Amino acid sequence: MISHRLPQPGDGPPADRPRPYPHQAPPHTPLRPMWCCRACGRPWPCPDARLLLKAEYADNQVGLSLYLCGLLYEAARDLYRLNPDGGPSPAELFQRFVAWGPYRRRPADP
Repeated sequence: MISHRLPQPGDGPPADRPRPYPHQAPPHTPLRPMWCCRACGRPWPCPDARLLLKAEYADNQVGLSLYLCGLLYEAARDLYRLNPDGGPSPAELFQRFVAWGPYRRRPADP
């Protein structure tokens, strides 16, 4: 029997980055399921988290992209469960989580 229902993917990566700097400071990690910053309360990733993530993944840009894409999936799932009718659009989530990440070439003009 062939089922048309696909299994749900498992949880994405744990949101344990960026590491706190200085070490005694509160970390700029997401507070789930609202996805706001634990340290400053702004939508995560906040500007401080973005800077710390870019510094932490300076030698692994692909790793940063994969980490952010996994968290995008987790955030979309959490935020749509909290507010299914008025949640952020996929484009807004992409801009918030992925678009600021590693440099990508612009698409070729047609």
